[in-house]
Amino acid sequence: MLLVPATGCTTNHSEANKFAQPTRSPASSSAPATNPPRSSAQASVQVPPELDADETLAGRQKMTTGNASIDFRKGKKKGDALIVAVRCQGAGTIKVAVQSVHVTFPLECHADQVSTTYNQVGVGGVDRSGTVSVQAPSSVRWSMTIGRGEPAQEETPTATTRSS
Repeated sequence: MLLVPATGCTTNHSEANKFAQPTRSPASSSAPATNPPRSSAQASVQVPPELDADETLAGRQKMTTGNASIDFRKGKKKGDALIVAVRCQGAGTIKVAVQSVHVTFPLECHADQVSTTYNQVGVGGVDRSGTVSVQAPSSVRWSMTIGRGEPAQEETPTATTRSS
């Protein structure tokens, strides 16, 4: 059976940029990022990322250094996507894994800026409770919010024609 995940990550958490649809085979568990993180002048890594008003909280981790695992609650509505929002600062790469659905993604963190990345996971099984694990070097400080919400709609490519 081939799993086709609906995952994506963004930095501005708007509907237009919130969704990507990479495919993977059961042997692969990596979900590539669609947009690099951007710095946020007013964001602090001490405060976990916020969810949109129509999304529900499933788990949260305050500022942490090093490795940690965060449990998240079962979804209330079947079909909701899982949202994993990570804020980090410090030189290094962290690895985030949603163990119950075998999805992982790396995040590059920078010493001189706070980066926030939102990832939406929409594969079978994300409606159950589970654990998100983070592997991080001690040089990186990070915080996380896990939520649930409606899957973002994939934008349909538009074609333009030229008149001669």
